[in-house]
Amino acid sequence: MGNRTINWDKIALKQFVAAIEYIKKDSIQNAEKFHSEIVSKIEAIPFNPEKFPADRYKLNNNGLYRAFESNHFRIAYYIAPDKIRILRMRHTSREPRNY
Repeated sequence: MGNRTINWDKIALKQFVAAIEYIKKDSIQNAEKFHSEIVSKIEAIPFNPEKFPADRYKLNNNGLYRAFESNHFRIAYYIAPDKIRILRMRHTSREPRNY
């Protein structure tokens, strides 16, 4: 797994779990598919942290804040020297927030 570990901020992890629980109400299979697709994309980030574009909603972004969309969710992360911090996860239908 690259030279960086993956670290989830508490809020991002809470958002991820809530999304899985919401999808699970409708379909356990879809929830499992959603989980595995998101996790596989996140686990690949340490190998190529710059793969995804700079986060356009991050104010004064020096390029270390990145984001990608998958399954109608937008996942934002930060590239630190020793880790990848997963910062937030929001449904794409929700109003994006600057931070």
